[in-house]
Amino acid sequence: MSILDHIRQFHAELTAWRRDFHAHPELGFEEQRTSGLVAQRLADFGCEVHRGLGKTGVVGTLRIGNGARAIGLRADMDALPMQEANGFAHRSRHDGRMHGCGHDGHTTMLLGAARYLAETRNFDGTVHFIFQPAEEGLGGADAMIRDGLFKQFPCDTIFAMHNRPGLPIGEYAIRPGPMMAGGAFFDITIRGRGAHGARPESSVDPVLTACHIATALQSVVARNVAPMDTAVLSVTQIEGGSAYNVIPPDAVLRGTARAFRPETMRLIEANMRRIAEGIAAGFGATAEVDFRFLFQPVVNDEAETGFIADTAASLVGDGKVERNRSAVMGSEDFAAMLQIVPGAYIHVGNGVGEGGCEVHNPAYDFNDAALPYGAGLLAGLVERKLPRFDRN
Repeated sequence: MSILDHIRQFHAELTAWRRDFHAHPELGFEEQRTSGLVAQRLADFGCEVHRGLGKTGVVGTLRIGNGARAIGLRADMDALPMQEANGFAHRSRHDGRMHGCGHDGHTTMLLGAARYLAETRNFDGTVHFIFQPAEEGLGGADAMIRDGLFKQFPCDTIFAMHNRPGLPIGEYAIRPGPMMAGGAFFDITIRGRGAHGARPESSVDPVLTACHIATALQSVVARNVAPMDTAVLSVTQIEGGSAYNVIPPDAVLRGTARAFRPETMRLIEANMRRIAEGIAAGFGATAEVDFRFLFQPVVNDEAETGFIADTAASLVGDGKVERNRSAVMGSEDFAAMLQIVPGAYIHVGNGVGEGGCEVHNPAYDFNDAALPYGAGLLAGLVERKLPRFDRN
């Protein structure tokens, strides 16, 4: 029986787990319920279970035979601080929290791989199932590493995946080298002078200043970054004031920047400071910039990229594996793990059309049809990387 056919035997159970995770989303470093369920299921499968790495992280270890090699498989568990717009039965039961990126599906796929491997035991060596908290901008990967992840659970290679809306179910996409951009978050606090909304001449208006800064920041990528160098700068929040007739004393801009080179990120930061401080001074206000470089670029090891692509092709055929996918401007803190252990990060199809909307969208939902393909690939990596017998 093939890996996919074996996993399809408990596909309905995986779907129920995934929808339960979706209905009970937890934010970064708060994944108590999620990590508790993960730990219990790993224990039920016969894994050694370790909790508390990176506060709410979980590692399950499965050793079969006498092989000395070890492989790490990682999934993220956290949800996003956003309101869900879906109306189906498994929608979020918590206002302001939503699995809008599919981490509920990633967690379930890794659990599915763990169950399959525990049942079949068709490998020789050690596999570490790494369930990471706080991927969404809070540094969960670094937190697990600081708590001794790779000292306690050394890995020769490590792999992870992310669902990709718009990519058909049963298909995969990857590229060697830089796969996803490095990422930064920023806050720009504009301090002016408040006044009555009917007497603007008495104010130094921070809201007007913020609007001009937000517009001018779009020139950084357009006019400061070299055309052949890829970068993104997005203002995603503007806050200021609490009444119709009050000009507030302060306003705040927030957003994100993405780039593939540290030099480009430093250039973005320097020009952001120049623009924000200069425009604020022109309006008689001040601007303070807090720029935080949170994610390194995801850089796939060339050999391990070929290995995971070959493994995917063994499941679905080479025609359904894109091996030189365009780079992605989104960021992923699995990059921190790849800086220590060679490995690769791959996209698994989440479907097209209805239900295939982009991640971080209030109408998003992970496509349960993808569960066997994610779990099957993760399990296949172990069987091919840690074969029971020498295949040569």
